[in-house]
Amino acid sequence: MKHIRIIPKLDIKGPNLVKGIHLEGLRVLGNPEEYAKLLSEMGADEIIYQDTVASLYGRNSLNDLVSKTARSCFIPLTVGGGIRSIEDIKDLLKAGADKVSINTAFINNPSFAKESSRLFGSSTIVASIEAINYEGEFLAFTDNGREYTGKKVLDWVLELQDCGVGEILLTSVDNEGTGDGYNLDLYRLVKEKLEIPLIFHGGAKEPKHFLDLLNISDVDAFGASSIFHYGLLNLNRIKNKSNDHGNTEYLSKNISFKDFGEFTVTSVKEALSNAGYNLRIENKK
Repeated sequence: MKHIRIIPKLDIKGPNLVKGIHLEGLRVLGNPEEYAKLLSEMGADEIIYQDTVASLYGRNSLNDLVSKTARSCFIPLTVGGGIRSIEDIKDLLKAGADKVSINTAFINNPSFAKESSRLFGSSTIVASIEAINYEGEFLAFTDNGREYTGKKVLDWVLELQDCGVGEILLTSVDNEGTGDGYNLDLYRLVKEKLEIPLIFHGGAKEPKHFLDLLNISDVDAFGASSIFHYGLLNLNRIKNKSNDHGNTEYLSKNISFKDFGEFTVTSVKEALSNAGYNLRIENKK
């Protein structure tokens, strides 16, 4: 029986881990390497690093961070943002990434999805999609939900599957960062048709939200951000908070993220395991 994966997604801007709502209003939360190490120690199955501004500025700048993280986290690491070429993929894999996540470049050139999947193997290539509900239709976007691609989410998911990608990372921009729970309608739409693994991301605030999704369908992998980032802050587990880059108001004022409680990867996994679901459980807090 396969294990359900819990995969924290870490958004990176410059040297910082950042978090916003609907992928906007990014707040600095600290050192991404520190978060990744703690999340790994607490039982995360994989980690996703996403450079939030790489596509906007046409660059990929996470190689150094990837190298450092790969030396301290011994779980699969997926890296996305600004990947436009075969050489970009090679560089990230050489730096220590296990997989790459690509959105904009696949939209601009679907044949790149075929080529990269063929060269590196499907298991290395994750297609990322940002979904927004517009007048009852789920549409695919890029650039943190700013640019409409002209594609419907379901059509694009199935096209990417046909291109040979190994996995889909699907973020509900409408739910992302809100703590309102996962977008069940979006999940139903895609999961019913998709044959490859799906990482579903956006909206989780408490274990109940994970269970809500499991109650409607089987789940390959949960992507989650705020619940774990704010949980670590509320538990005072983050030590390296000093950085002058970006919106550091929340850290400097020691604001508590009470709405998100003190949940960790460990506590979420234990809640799902207690409900009868199969996860990789380690005795870590």
